[in-house]
Amino acid sequence: MEEGRILIADDDESVLEMLSYNLKKEGYEVIVATNGEEAIRKAKEFNPDLIILDVMMPILDGIDVCGQLREIHEFKNTLILFSSARAEDFTQLSAYGAGADDYIVKPVKPKILISRIKVMLKRHFGKTGIDSSDKLDISSSGLTINAETFRVIKNGNAIHLVKKEFELLSLLISKPGKVFRREEIINLVWGTEVIVGDRTIDVHIRKLREKIGEDYFITIKGVGYKFNDNL
Repeated sequence: MEEGRILIADDDESVLEMLSYNLKKEGYEVIVATNGEEAIRKAKEFNPDLIILDVMMPILDGIDVCGQLREIHEFKNTLILFSSARAEDFTQLSAYGAGADDYIVKPVKPKILISRIKVMLKRHFGKTGIDSSDKLDISSSGLTINAETFRVIKNGNAIHLVKKEFELLSLLISKPGKVFRREEIINLVWGTEVIVGDRTIDVHIRKLREKIGEDYFITIKGVGYKFNDNL
């Protein structure tokens, strides 16, 4: 049986019932919320390992919920998965921009969604993009990151990153100057079991540039990205 605490936020009672039933069968501890405000309150009370959000919810939509949770220190590394009927690129990019770890479009078969959840939780409790058993601290160009505590320090100041931003930074900074191809980034940060588009990488790079600085990340057009080791 699996272990983990999951919060599901959706205003569709049938979705909540179906997901709760199937996840509890797998051994997960599950609670539900029917609107965005309730989702934030219950997240604070329940401290879940993973949160499943619908985009369209009363009071606060899922993207607002995600953004507000990411501003709270306790939820910096909590997994957030969107499951929504909204399939437009701009909605998915907004979700990733707010701090989502993954996005899956409804309708989706319960077995597929549960498989995705298992992969996310397995990677969450496993290793990040760098091998933390080899290096707990990596420093380069005024940045220091700790793979065990998920701390990022720039010139003595702490920087808040969500989990996927941290894993992407960890990967790039582990080999400054090396060009990581897009396929390699997807495999090492998101895993081969998860379907992720190129735009997902671009959104996370953009967020890293906003938080850390434009000059730290170099785009190699048509290939991928590298961490600038000449600052």
